[in-house]
Amino acid sequence: MSVPLNGKKIAFLATDGVEQIELTRPWKDLQGAGAELHLISLKEGEIQGYHHLDKAHTFPVDKTAANTNADDYDALILPGGVANPDALRTDEAAVSLIKQFCNKHKLVAAICHAPWTLIEADKVRGRTLTSFPSLKTDIQNAGGTWVDEPVHNDDGLITSRVPDDLDDFCAAIIEALSPAAG
Repeated sequence: MSVPLNGKKIAFLATDGVEQIELTRPWKDLQGAGAELHLISLKEGEIQGYHHLDKAHTFPVDKTAANTNADDYDALILPGGVANPDALRTDEAAVSLIKQFCNKHKLVAAICHAPWTLIEADKVRGRTLTSFPSLKTDIQNAGGTWVDEPVHNDDGLITSRVPDDLDDFCAAIIEALSPAAG
């Protein structure tokens, strides 16, 4: 079995209210591709996943956003849900971490409502991305261009709309991080 991401370290930034499948599916695919993964959150302990509006599983946190440096990672994954990115975008350490990844031109991948955090970090201006459709106006108001596509890669900013797009989202992340892309 090929493991194209051996040696790659990837941070997932999420908190309570994360749409569980948008955390677990990329995690499974990236882990299967050989990457080392860390769950970063606002506080130590665990976070509560959701399946839409219903509580699902909890997940152990590896590090806090305040104690994480983008230099230690190759990429940042931002799962969605509604409550998760809404909480992250109000946290100074989380927004600062997103800015670090973007300013260092590291791969950042966001799905569903997660682009709210990119808007808060002022990292959509002049970029083209997709998201859950209700964010279209937010993205445009922040200076970005919104497209209705399953996945869009704008020079290392990979975005996707909804859980039904996870096949394309995960494949785009692995392709962008594989040695052949480098």
